[in-house]
Amino acid sequence: MKSPIKIIKRGDLSKKKTVMIQLIAVVLSLVFAGIVMLFFNLNPLEVFSTIVRGSIGTDIRIKQTIVRAIPLIIASLGILVAFKMKFWNIGGEGQIMMGALASSFVALNFGDLPKPLLLLLMAMAGAIAGGIWGLIPALFKAKMGTNETIFTLMMNYVAIKYVSYLQYGPWRDPEAKGFPRIPRFTDNGVLPKVAGVHIGWIFALLLVVAVFFFMNYTKKGYEIAVVGESLNTARYAGMHVPSIIITAMLISGGLCGFVGMIQASAVEKTLVYTISGNYGFTAIITAWLARLNAIATLFVCLAFAVLLQGADYIQLSMHVPSALAQVVQGVILFFVLGSDFFIRYRVRWAKDSSKTTGEGASV
Repeated sequence: MKSPIKIIKRGDLSKKKTVMIQLIAVVLSLVFAGIVMLFFNLNPLEVFSTIVRGSIGTDIRIKQTIVRAIPLIIASLGILVAFKMKFWNIGGEGQIMMGALASSFVALNFGDLPKPLLLLLMAMAGAIAGGIWGLIPALFKAKMGTNETIFTLMMNYVAIKYVSYLQYGPWRDPEAKGFPRIPRFTDNGVLPKVAGVHIGWIFALLLVVAVFFFMNYTKKGYEIAVVGESLNTARYAGMHVPSIIITAMLISGGLCGFVGMIQASAVEKTLVYTISGNYGFTAIITAWLARLNAIATLFVCLAFAVLLQGADYIQLSMHVPSALAQVVQGVILFFVLGSDFFIRYRVRWAKDSSKTTGEGASV
């Protein structure tokens, strides 16, 4: 029996139609999220307005939203580089964790160094550790053809459990009176603030420009894109595919590792096993929503940070259960991510062949 539905890959869709599909998805997501709220006897308009107030309603809330956007932007840039090559790096969490661990090691052992030098060493350690953590699955992929999705996913738990072991074991602060806590950094190990927000926001903006330039105007960025489009084409053009995979994952993991340094230095001011904060997983969504474009990543991550901050706020101000806030986020993401399907593919409804020989209607 033939399926009444045919899925056909679209050609190049015009920018106007792409934007239209995305706008329809946003509107539908808000409508269905509102329907979910109605089931819980909540006023959707009140909830949405509270989300906006909770994220950008005051200077303090705006700053907090920016603080949440910073790690998301940089991690998304890292995921973007790997995904552009169709290397499915699901290990952002572990790479963030290992970056935080390495930078914390520097901060805890060399805390008396001058602040600029200490922060530079922490940033280098974090990026190198994250890069190495990304390099391991890249080597196995390049040399043995292993499945990078499973490999990078499993490495997340190795990193998280190791940091947990350090927090409850060797690095435990003896002055914490039994509480499982790693000592806090000295002031020299804490990133300074600019305009009321830690300096990470400047790094995020610079990295957006750097990654955009790298991916669009350098030979290595071009090679990464070609490998993602077709391995055979890359090999035919004489590209050394294993080295390209390794380079891309060093950059991807390094960016995620730098996120770990920022979170350890500017936010937690120490190392905790929850420091990655699901940013590595969330970055997969934001990078995909941005269609692997560095500039678009900036705006998508800011919008997502508004949603995250606002969802936390409604839990406190309206006593909305955290599960409901997550459901609302899920509904919105479902429609927004689903719009990408209709941008890439056309759904064709086949007519009964006994009645017509036409190809049928399409969406």
